[in-house]
Amino acid sequence: MEYMDYYQILGVSKNATADEIKRAYRKLARKHHPDVNKGVDAESRFKEINEAYEVLKDPEKKKLYDQYGKEWSSFRDQPPPGWQQSGRTGGGRSSRSYHFSGDGDFREAGDFSDFFQNLFGGGFSRGGGHHDFGFAADSEGRSHEAEITLSLRDAFHGGNRTISFQTFVGDGHGGMQPQTKTLQVKIPRGVTNDSVIRLAGQGEQGTGRGAAGDLLLRIKITPDPTFKVSGHDLHTIVAISPWEAALGAKIPVHTVDGQVSLTIPAGTQNNKRFRLKGKGMPKRSSGAGDIFVRVEIRIPTTLSDEERAAFEQLQKVSTFHPRRKHGQKAGYDEEI
Repeated sequence: MEYMDYYQILGVSKNATADEIKRAYRKLARKHHPDVNKGVDAESRFKEINEAYEVLKDPEKKKLYDQYGKEWSSFRDQPPPGWQQSGRTGGGRSSRSYHFSGDGDFREAGDFSDFFQNLFGGGFSRGGGHHDFGFAADSEGRSHEAEITLSLRDAFHGGNRTISFQTFVGDGHGGMQPQTKTLQVKIPRGVTNDSVIRLAGQGEQGTGRGAAGDLLLRIKITPDPTFKVSGHDLHTIVAISPWEAALGAKIPVHTVDGQVSLTIPAGTQNNKRFRLKGKGMPKRSSGAGDIFVRVEIRIPTTLSDEERAAFEQLQKVSTFHPRRKHGQKAGYDEEI
């Protein structure tokens, strides 16, 4: 089995940049593509070009090739430092052999040369026996992201939640297999929509001595019938009567964890907004957001005889003439 000089195949130096390697690959791939070049050696040459690019475009594989490529014959009977056995002899943490196609999908090992398979996951012979060695680079496992849905009350108060999710672990034979994991997660008080809780080491298992990835839980707060959520602030609408707006009143307003009294000044207009400071979502550092209360004056649709008489009396004695004072002006109906 011959040593494959991937740099010579692509016509680049060992110090070539990633862009130079890519340009060289594209130029050669176009030139030797079997659909374009009908030469006898076009197909084999095209495979060599793809194999060379497969290694040199990947910083990790390139580093390993630079370190061990020329010495492949010295470790045919023994894997080099940092390599570990995968599968057929069992034991140890699992590893992944590098079998990727140019577009990122896995490719059968047979598409590559014996040199590539021997270096990146092919056979090593020891006597009459055969063992597969996959290169177990010390690489971190991938992090996973998942959503966790909370009610506004749960987000406000925090607490413990049990979650289940699927990750991948070594199967003891050099591959990875799915596994359902269940965790107890502590939800901090006052988490906001789209905030992220990071659970270190709960993602995909790493290879070699690489650390496991993290699990990122993105918070989604379900719509609440009483409050709209905006960061740590909450928004709500409260109905009041015409006489409460005209005369002033103290009205009850619900918060997430109780009830407070809101003072409505005399002469309050429709859609007036009030602020309840510090009654919103708790903040992790200290303090809390606010609740903003918008009042809507509601007119009764039916009147008793006494109520009608009172309104008629008010009409006779009142000096308030809204059209005389405010007239009529251009504007849009907010409902449109």
